[in-house]
Amino acid sequence: MVNSESEENIRKRLALALDLDDLVAATRMGKRLKPWFGVAKVGLELFAAAGPEAISAFTDMGYEVFLDLKLHDIPTTVRKASQVIGSLGVSYLTVHTSGGVEMLSSAVEGLKAGAEAADVKPGKVLGVTILTSDVSAPREEFELRVGRAVEAGCGGLVCAVTDLVDASFLAPHLVKMVPGIRPLGSAADDQARIGTPSSAIEQGADVLVIGRAVTAASEPELVSTAIHAEITPFIR
Repeated sequence: MVNSESEENIRKRLALALDLDDLVAATRMGKRLKPWFGVAKVGLELFAAAGPEAISAFTDMGYEVFLDLKLHDIPTTVRKASQVIGSLGVSYLTVHTSGGVEMLSSAVEGLKAGAEAADVKPGKVLGVTILTSDVSAPREEFELRVGRAVEAGCGGLVCAVTDLVDASFLAPHLVKMVPGIRPLGSAADDQARIGTPSSAIEQGADVLVIGRAVTAASEPELVSTAIHAEITPFIR
């Protein structure tokens, strides 16, 4: 691949979802696909298997880390957990917007305090709105949850492709992290509200979260290259 500013901009828009229970396998995949992805998603499965080491493994590799734990607890607990996480140098941390404004605000405060104490760059709290597997949530609920994220000072949202137009209208300044990305011909798996890479970027996605469509492919490099080619015309 050409090592250019344009390619770097594209890499920053792609998050590799490493939904594995083995850190060795995850880091091997991360190294293999580093030329195409700039963000590594560490979810519940990998964090449960390896803990904070899963974060340092990818930050040391040069990735921004998207820690997808979807925190949801009382504000004090969320603040304390977020403070620990902030000290680890994550770029993104997910928290459920259904937990309310106070809980979200606590996550924002904790993540910032942890980063400052460790003298690392502060990450962004991403408010999880409606899961991509949920097809029954009313539109009013989505709007309510986005409003909570804005009020709490979150840095971004996690939303489906189908919610991007509304999210961009309601919170234009927040980062839009979008899971459920499936290149044409890929299986939907357990996600009901999905979209192609180009459709997501065109509708306002900032970062695309891509997992099994790449990691389970027989030739992940070829799939990754095709994704880059698909979204390049839509990225300035």
